[in-house]
Amino acid sequence: MSKFISGGCSFTFGNELSDDDGVNPSIHTWAHGLYEQLPAGNNRNYLCVAKGGSGNSGIARRVFQSIDDDTEMVVVMWSFLSRYDWAMPRHQTLENTRWASISPWDTSMAEEERHNTIAGSEPQQEEWKRRDKEAQETGVKSFADSLYKYAANEYHELYLSWKSIIWLQNILEKKNIPFMFTLADNSLFYSTKKKHSDQDQLLGKLYKEIDFTKWYSFGDRMMGFNQWSLLEDYERGTTHPLDKAHKDATILMLPTFKKLIGGKDD
Repeated sequence: MSKFISGGCSFTFGNELSDDDGVNPSIHTWAHGLYEQLPAGNNRNYLCVAKGGSGNSGIARRVFQSIDDDTEMVVVMWSFLSRYDWAMPRHQTLENTRWASISPWDTSMAEEERHNTIAGSEPQQEEWKRRDKEAQETGVKSFADSLYKYAANEYHELYLSWKSIIWLQNILEKKNIPFMFTLADNSLFYSTKKKHSDQDQLLGKLYKEIDFTKWYSFGDRMMGFNQWSLLEDYERGTTHPLDKAHKDATILMLPTFKKLIGGKDD
């Protein structure tokens, strides 16, 4: 049985959508919408390896781990900078007993901001209570405090993100697996109107390795899904666009998806 793999963060997992139970990926996301547009009759499964709060290194790692000889196609929505994927000392509650997705919200410094942002969502409050408890038990909390206090910076996050994107792109191309990439926010490539790739030679060379013919953007300067949903004033939950935004995003993405991967005939 072939697999349709989707990777990303909460915008691909489907946090806050109408069927969100905190455990199973939503079937109302942009990615599942594209999956539903594939021709009927093929024996395939939808496999979502997205995880809320994930950074781009973690997204690439999870997609890579899920690829095998049965993989038919892959779609990925890359996430924000400022998030890290770290192999920690092994602990039973870490992902695969080893991996931690770390964001600024995992730090002690951001607890008040996090609390105020999700104050209106009881499910998100409960999820973060659980996550915070696990972070303290595993040592992730103290590590996150040190990481964001002393070492985290945008330049390194760009380097890690672009390297992860190129790595996954090249693996998919080597294995002849059709794919389409998109993004949640164009801060992955721009600071307002200034391109990150203009900073120095290293970032410029990395940027040129990304095959943008395999991408869908929601507007000028690589506008991301979350930015587009805000611009178009779609209904939102606490921090995420809801079902209608995902449904309409699928419609917008479909021509590019068909060109790159396939889909139902018109």
